[in-house]
Amino acid sequence: MKKTRALARELVNDWDAFWVVLDHPELPFTNSEAERMLRHWVIARRISLGTRTPQGSRAFALIASVIETCRKRQTSPWTYIAEVVRQRRKGLEAPALPQPAAA
Repeated sequence: MKKTRALARELVNDWDAFWVVLDHPELPFTNSEAERMLRHWVIARRISLGTRTPQGSRAFALIASVIETCRKRQTSPWTYIAEVVRQRRKGLEAPALPQPAAA
């Protein structure tokens, strides 16, 4: 009964999110693309037994996000990360993530 109540509460709280695809037909019905992109990161985390600190978890998540964003935008993540390191060593702001390639 407790689990049913929790599920019902979650459905009510997120009701509008369930139907947003009706107002925006360009959105996918599922997030399976995002889940597929994260799959190998979850496996890597499991194999490595995870991180030992909250900072390590945040660093892992940020690097994974940067790499996947660059890949999705058809840009080398390694070139971008190298540039971030170069700029930060000079005391400068990190460059913005590369923009998507023009279609």
